[in-house]
Amino acid sequence: MNLKSPPNRILILLFVGTFLALGLKYSSFTKAGFINQYALKHAPSPDLSENKSKSFYDALAAKAEDRLKASVTYDGRYYKIGYPMGDVPSNIGVCTDVVIRSYRALGIDLQEKVHIDMKNNFLSYPKMWGLTSPDTNIDHRRVPNLMTFFNRSGAALPITNNPVDYGPGHVVAWDLGGGIMHIGIVSSKKSSKSGNPLIVHNIGLGPKLEDILFYYKIIGYYKYGAPDA
Repeated sequence: MNLKSPPNRILILLFVGTFLALGLKYSSFTKAGFINQYALKHAPSPDLSENKSKSFYDALAAKAEDRLKASVTYDGRYYKIGYPMGDVPSNIGVCTDVVIRSYRALGIDLQEKVHIDMKNNFLSYPKMWGLTSPDTNIDHRRVPNLMTFFNRSGAALPITNNPVDYGPGHVVAWDLGGGIMHIGIVSSKKSSKSGNPLIVHNIGLGPKLEDILFYYKIIGYYKYGAPDA
């Protein structure tokens, strides 16, 4: 083909123009190009479940940290509240309310979930309060009941003495002694002194961020709530 011939140049330009107008690339017509095009078209979708799980627990840790902005007086009195999504007055609460309110900020109502499970499996829950049937006003606000629910939900994780095993958005329960139990949420922050993850909890002075992970005896460690969990 004589590229110097005007008619030939016009034909070539028309061919190239058509080629480009169709959005085709030279690489698509090479062996490697065909392989790349096939690989892109038929590549399996990436498994994002781990990322989704991580983002949920990071979000839960953030919601727990948001609780630090609330002015809350420690008050564990019995209140009659609505159901579902019932809550005691926002200016009061105990350790369990930190957990309940953090989960609710992500659309998970532990009041309802605990009640449904207790209603169907009442004998599996602690008999520490003389109840003969579930009580939506208080059941979810008791640490032993939350621990039982998390255990029954398959959310329990191994308890260790290694701080790296405790991830943001996970729930920890402690025995304070004298039959008193406590619960909190692992935050996204770490202590500059110990390196331990800091805990969002309410042990009497409202929601606080403190280095108490190993200060008391850990009796429960849970990862609950992600859509794929």
